[in-house]
Amino acid sequence: MPPNTLLYNIKDHVAYLTLDRPQESNVINEALAREMKDICERINLDKDVYVVIITGAGDKAFCAGSEPPEASYTAASVVARIDRPVIAALNGDALGQGLELALACDIRLASAEARFGLPQLTSGMIPSDGGTQRLPRIVGKAKALEMVLTGETIGAEEALRIGLVHKVVAPGNLLGEAEAMAKNMASKAPLSLRYAREAINKGMDLTLEQGLRLEADLYLLLHTTQDRTEGIRAFLEKRNPQFKGE
Repeated sequence: MPPNTLLYNIKDHVAYLTLDRPQESNVINEALAREMKDICERINLDKDVYVVIITGAGDKAFCAGSEPPEASYTAASVVARIDRPVIAALNGDALGQGLELALACDIRLASAEARFGLPQLTSGMIPSDGGTQRLPRIVGKAKALEMVLTGETIGAEEALRIGLVHKVVAPGNLLGEAEAMAKNMASKAPLSLRYAREAINKGMDLTLEQGLRLEADLYLLLHTTQDRTEGIRAFLEKRNPQFKGE
């Protein structure tokens, strides 16, 4: 892996992915986007990974955008294709494609000092890595239009108020909060985690009837897994289950 792009390691079924360009505010360049794609594909093939945490190096920026030409980078799109729960630990500013990257994650925890915005229109561009589609699905059409069309930057408390982030914590506690949440998720059956996430994410784009059918299908699939059998056995034996993702 080229230096100063991404750091990646796995511990206790949690994968840690860190944007490692702190001197450049962790902006996305060609090398980082390429490494992001490779690592995300590895995650989907790794049965040992149950949950993913994405954060940035340093204490000023999670990711402050991207280097030109922005339209050629698809970091958010490849993160959105991870089939495990993804937690964004937003250690600082998430701007432009940095915010688009955060929007592609399932859960967003933010430092109290972080700021958020999609300022692409100020340079004659528009968000190109999912921002115009994911932001309104998360904060609603009205606020998304305001943020995109004005290019305004908002603080962490406002981001929490509008539902852009799930929790705001002191900077020194951010990674600990993300790890605690990830470990809680990783203690669950990994296939159940993936199927529940799939039911919610895909169901949002279906009719209620179609979504209920998807939920029922995934529920029935779980009955064919070894983890389902282990969960029942552990309950009857009054012990903690030992899930294997099978």
